[in-house]
Amino acid sequence: MSTPAPDAADRTILIVEDEVLIRLVIADYLRDCGYRVHEASQADEAVTILNTPGLHIDVVFSDVEMPKGSMDGFGLARWVRTHHPGIPVILTSGAARSAEIAADLCETGPLLGKPYEPVHVVDRIRRLLAQRPGPGAAGSEPAARCA
Repeated sequence: MSTPAPDAADRTILIVEDEVLIRLVIADYLRDCGYRVHEASQADEAVTILNTPGLHIDVVFSDVEMPKGSMDGFGLARWVRTHHPGIPVILTSGAARSAEIAADLCETGPLLGKPYEPVHVVDRIRRLLAQRPGPGAAGSEPAARCA
């Protein structure tokens, strides 16, 4: 079992991943780290979650390639930037060609490549949350890991 990350309290992550086993592994890991997690299997479902009244999402973690739905991860990142500009997006993909586009859409820089280690996802989330005001952001230790 993982030790909760010190900045996880009251933080909510939306995972958008069409491959159910990948989504379950990272969702469980983030929950073990103390984050609240919502899951979507495609971008359209993510949009519905993001538009839920009273629900606050701190970070969207999305795969780029999602064959179902009206948009891929790039389209979702653009949608989030337009409709919820305060929510950072982390994109992940196994395709190297995706890195340049992701760098333009994501505040965290380059794409997180697949396969990824869950601890690297948490590190990326923690860096994003440390830059943003909110519960647990002040005084968090960037080197700390949930492992």
